[in-house]
Amino acid sequence: MIPSIPQPRFLIAAYTAYVVVFFLFLALPLVVVAGFAFNDSQFPSLPWRGFTWNWFFGAERPQIGVFHERPILRAIGTSAFVAVCVSVLSVAVGLSNAFLFNRYRFRGQGFLYVLMLLPLVVPGIVLGISILVFSSRVANGLWDAAQWDLEALRPGLTLVILGQFSFIATIATLVIGARLQKFDRTLEEAALNLGATRLTAVRTITLPFLMPALIGAFVVAFLMSFENFNTTLMLVGSDAPLTIAMFDRLKEGSTPLLNAVSLLLMLGSSLLALVMIAFQKRG
Repeated sequence: MIPSIPQPRFLIAAYTAYVVVFFLFLALPLVVVAGFAFNDSQFPSLPWRGFTWNWFFGAERPQIGVFHERPILRAIGTSAFVAVCVSVLSVAVGLSNAFLFNRYRFRGQGFLYVLMLLPLVVPGIVLGISILVFSSRVANGLWDAAQWDLEALRPGLTLVILGQFSFIATIATLVIGARLQKFDRTLEEAALNLGATRLTAVRTITLPFLMPALIGAFVVAFLMSFENFNTTLMLVGSDAPLTIAMFDRLKEGSTPLLNAVSLLLMLGSSLLALVMIAFQKRG
């Protein structure tokens, strides 16, 4: 709809109703999940049994809360560790890729760029299975050839980090590359003319300009890693991240404890998104 062109009232009302229904469709499941986190019942469903904080702070079963459930807390710590590792690796490689594809021209560049984007169009579960099969064959080959058991290639946190990094690095590259394209290279040239080395020019001029994109890429990578399920499911070992731990709990029967965890994830994700938006506006 073009605001400057008068529209019939019926069309305006229909468009407004569509927008309201669309956002209700998106928000209502989240509101329901959050609401049942405070239900004084063993099951996250109606009827409403009363308001309680036990699913967050309860210390006694059957209503033991998130902050007293050690397996869940351990899973949150595992997910945070994996997310930080993946984010650091993704931002570092994404920054290098952004300079490679924006500053240089070489034979086969287009092919490499398409190859970099390929993990984004491959389903996560297929990507996880492919990485698992490849790493297992390499590990088995090393054992058969030299009796060398490389644990990093077996299902576990190392393989989870590498599996998530394989596609999250692409997203970090796109975020940082979009910012780098807006950079005025004459600023670097001016610094070089004044006697600065290329490394000094990049460190003092280019990187501060890219800082909002670096922060944004880190936050996006952290959230995507923390909430990843498909790829992680294929590569996880004995130390289960939060998404896998919640999936295992769900197979045993859902309780409002999972709703409480989901609500904390929503709040944490929203807070990180606000931080990213603040840095983007500041930049």
